[in-house]
Amino acid sequence: MASLRPTDASRRRWALQVVTPDGRRRTVRLALSELAAMRFKALLEALVCAADTGTELAPETMTQVGRLSEAMRARLADWGLLAEPKAVALGDFLADYIQRRRADAKPGTITVFGHTKRCLITCFGENRPIRSLTAADGEDFRHHLQTVEGLAANTVNRRCGIARQFFHAAKRRGLVNSNPFAGLPTTVHRNPARDRFITPAEAARILDACPDAEWRTIFALCRWSGLRCPSEVAALKWADIDWARGRLVVTCVKTAHHAGRETRLCPLFPEVRAALMESFELADEGAVYVVPRLRSRGAKANLRTTFTKIVRRAGVKPWPKLFVNLRATRATELADEFPGHVVSAWLGHSEAIADKHYRQVTDEHFERAARCNCAAPQEHNGPFPGAEQLGTPHYGITSPDSSKDWARRDSNPRPSDYESPALTTELRALDVSYLSV
Repeated sequence: MASLRPTDASRRRWALQVVTPDGRRRTVRLALSELAAMRFKALLEALVCAADTGTELAPETMTQVGRLSEAMRARLADWGLLAEPKAVALGDFLADYIQRRRADAKPGTITVFGHTKRCLITCFGENRPIRSLTAADGEDFRHHLQTVEGLAANTVNRRCGIARQFFHAAKRRGLVNSNPFAGLPTTVHRNPARDRFITPAEAARILDACPDAEWRTIFALCRWSGLRCPSEVAALKWADIDWARGRLVVTCVKTAHHAGRETRLCPLFPEVRAALMESFELADEGAVYVVPRLRSRGAKANLRTTFTKIVRRAGVKPWPKLFVNLRATRATELADEFPGHVVSAWLGHSEAIADKHYRQVTDEHFERAARCNCAAPQEHNGPFPGAEQLGTPHYGITSPDSSKDWARRDSNPRPSDYESPALTTELRALDVSYLSV
């Protein structure tokens, strides 16, 4: 369907000829390596075949087309091998992408997508063609998040990452040639200023301030079992509690898409057992879920506002990341008592994630270290253990039975008044007495 021939001896310039659907022979001159020229020939043949048969291009072919320059795409469109890319509005594209993802993404993920969509439309406008966005627009979007939206650094990075995800999908579908958000930082870093360790005394006061058994159960599961709230707390069933063996079967909503990480086992700690027993006695006959409030209200359950009021009622100042810091507090406590891999298995995260996001250094760690009865250090000029038995002077340390100090030299130290008998005669004859300093 297409012919490729070199036009110079170095085989770095090629003439590619193809017959387009209108019956005309077209020629493309290329300055490529032989391998790259062969790949372009295969791409051109795929475009001719799709144009002749009226079939859609394969996804991998669309990806290759998306990598072509604007001039080459326009040239292929003039030949009838590519349809002119239609101007897709930003609002239409984002609405279509989010609608497609509802089939496989969790409701929380769709909500996060909606936040980024709102920011993009606020910054660029709903009718802005997505092909017109450039890398400079990506920088403007990041500046918009920082100044106009006033978001924290990690939130800015996260939303830039989601915007990059949106346009990565647009690039794969051939709607854009480049991703305007590709070069933006997207890594979420830990912010120690937002960490807070909730002490056992504070936890006891907050537990007493909870208005009912359901809230005491929610708080106990988050503070002493380290469950993610609301997803893992809402999914807990009465059938998941093994009272006899003292274990909880936790449904891991966040990691359920990873094979083997759908559920995990967590100990039934005494504080959690007491709260669960209270809720069990008050539960309706035939109740399935431990906290039915979260099942009935779902995403509309305003836990943060209510929990903030409970914390203030207990006389404790509310802290950032209310429920995440409860989980981080328990991860820190358990890490002091059990091996890291055990704690990670109980709480459902890796040790690397625990070190990066959860485990904290508390005041108790410093106090415990200060009370540590460490052995007193040896004196600087004291002898090494066993020096008396060796009877040999040590460099930099004076032995009790040694009457000679060692000279400080770069290498090969010798006693200050030491002279080799074999060299004494030669040294005196050569008048180099300074060597025996």
